[in-house]
Amino acid sequence: MTLSDTPDRASARAGAPPQAESRLQPVPFRGGGFRPVRMRFVGPLVFAAILLLWEAGSRSGVISNLVLPAPSEAFEAFRQLVETGQLWRHLGASLQRLVIGWTLGMSLGVAAGLMIGLFSLARAGLMPLVSALFPIPKIALLPLFVIWFGIGEGSKVATILFGSFFPTVIATSAGVDNVDRSLVRMGQSFGLSWWSIVRKIILPGAMPAILSGARISASIAIILLVAAEMIGAEYGVGAYILMAGSLFATDQLLAGVAILSVMGLLVGWLIGRAERWLLRWRS
Repeated sequence: MTLSDTPDRASARAGAPPQAESRLQPVPFRGGGFRPVRMRFVGPLVFAAILLLWEAGSRSGVISNLVLPAPSEAFEAFRQLVETGQLWRHLGASLQRLVIGWTLGMSLGVAAGLMIGLFSLARAGLMPLVSALFPIPKIALLPLFVIWFGIGEGSKVATILFGSFFPTVIATSAGVDNVDRSLVRMGQSFGLSWWSIVRKIILPGAMPAILSGARISASIAIILLVAAEMIGAEYGVGAYILMAGSLFATDQLLAGVAILSVMGLLVGWLIGRAERWLLRWRS
């Protein structure tokens, strides 16, 4: 061994001793970017555990059935609602109002948000108006909508549209503002047209914020749907809940609330599928 050979080099040439090999451990991969891990069964298990505890508390008398009936009683009320055919009548009316109002509100909100984000004149003219009207409780405007559009479907759809419009505008304009400007300048330096920059850079960059606004506006739309149906509707989930509450039929009331919960889960699932398809470029 020459003077330039250190003990480590000599051991590396001769082969590492067993003690060194035993100390070598694989380094875990840390480049996942904090991506959430999908756990399919955790949510249903938590939900089932809550229902079981609730049922056990009702059967043991810890929870009074007069205040909060057991899940089995609510399920029985739901079964009767299905057998009589009233479920589809109430659910169909609510879904029709929700789809029309939320779709129109989302479409107009995305268009207005893009205008605010892309054009200075639209930002100066529309943003103060949005900031002034957004804090107003939309259900408070329902009497005005009744005067304008009548007591029928028009006033209810207008309430849902108005409530979903403003969160979408704010989310879309904020998403456009948060797009990396260096990407826009890069597109300009490569000679892309204005429309190509908007389609290939601005819209994909703002899409996460737009979809987040869609989740918020969908929740607000369901809340406004119930409120509008409670004020003036013959059929709808909100009208069914109001009728059950006036009769003190808490089992039917809980069945109506469960229907709303399933509607919210369904809307969230659909938006989640849209996110995985529209944002697949991030993976």
